[in-house]
Amino acid sequence: MVANKQAGVSRRAFLAASAAGLGLLSLPAWAQLDIEITGVGSQLFPISVPAFSGTGSAPGSLSSVIAADLVRSGKFRQVGSTAEVSYAQVLNPDPQAFRAENSNAAVIGSIAPKGAGRWEISCKLLDVVSGKLLDNFVNTSTTGNLRMAAHQIADRIYFRLTGTPGCFASRIAYVQNRGGVYELVIADSDGENPRVALRSREPIISPTWAPNGTSLAYVSFESRKPVVYIHELMSGHRRVVANFPGNNSAPAFSPDGSRLAVALSRDGGTQIYLMSTRGGSATRFTTGAGINTEPVFSPDGAWIYFTSDRGGNPQIYRKPVSGGKASRVTFSVGYAVSPALSPDGKKLAYIARSRGGFQVNVLDLASGSNMAVTKTSGDESPSFSPNGELIVYATVSGRQGVLAMASADGSMSSRLRSRGGSIREPAWGPLIR
Repeated sequence: MVANKQAGVSRRAFLAASAAGLGLLSLPAWAQLDIEITGVGSQLFPISVPAFSGTGSAPGSLSSVIAADLVRSGKFRQVGSTAEVSYAQVLNPDPQAFRAENSNAAVIGSIAPKGAGRWEISCKLLDVVSGKLLDNFVNTSTTGNLRMAAHQIADRIYFRLTGTPGCFASRIAYVQNRGGVYELVIADSDGENPRVALRSREPIISPTWAPNGTSLAYVSFESRKPVVYIHELMSGHRRVVANFPGNNSAPAFSPDGSRLAVALSRDGGTQIYLMSTRGGSATRFTTGAGINTEPVFSPDGAWIYFTSDRGGNPQIYRKPVSGGKASRVTFSVGYAVSPALSPDGKKLAYIARSRGGFQVNVLDLASGSNMAVTKTSGDESPSFSPNGELIVYATVSGRQGVLAMASADGSMSSRLRSRGGSIREPAWGPLIR
């Protein structure tokens, strides 16, 4: 199980990571990600998102961010003009103008300076078919938070039109290799606004978000062995939480953020242990022969899902946090690793080996229905979006590591290609409120 993936840099490879440069550092523009949509759903909702009134004097285009978010979801297609609307159109939207563009809904807004680096954003969501307003609100934002404000507007529109919460006002963490230097990068959900949390001459593995989104746990090498750290993103401060004899790997936060599940080899074979996020002692959770690793808590905190080769080939198992026997979860494939649970706990994403390659599969835990949701073949590290609609994962394109996204039902996929290096090890963080 482990040896197969150690040929590359993955969360299952224990490689040295010598840290240098803490805190969040801005990356140059060429280190950001380009998004290429490679598949879409069969039925897309036509929506108009013209430039907001006042965009010409604002630092960036809110409407462009909003439209890109909606299109990237795989449920919408942008139609009509993207030219800046007049303030009169914002005050009194004309549904007939958007009907001529074959649009079913329109996002119409304005942005105006309020002094001291603040902006007032007015936005309306118009049902073009009925001519009724579905939403009408006013927000304020600082210059530095305008892109995140646009993501939050996109989330609000997505919810109004689909009934499902959005996922755009969130961040992803990933590891990027640029010229032999590895960086733990934090970016917006669309890959923009990337910042470096950790820089190393050796690979960084297993980043995972705390439930409140303020910190990350990861594995790094400081003393010629893998050690688990928790890294506070605002201050750049980090601290050791697991430094036991042998390997310390695969950290996972409990839903309340108070505990970690970690994979330790301190007693010989790799087993899963539970411990406080403050560090200290660790209590063994799994038993038996073989490798038990890659733990993840269920959203309700009642179960831990994990990868084990106790039956021969690696499969996904689960065990009650309160104690008891472990039971096998995956049966449809001969090789299953890297479990990830949807936020509602109803779906399990994992990596399955098929026809010599590795693909993201999604298992409905209630019905047992299983399907491959990607068409790539070098997939790793699936991670659900905060609303459970999308999955970000690492894959390979032209010998370069790239990030990709797929809808949980397999109807849409997109690719986030780095302009500056090979990227992998994604982890999707919680919504930013």
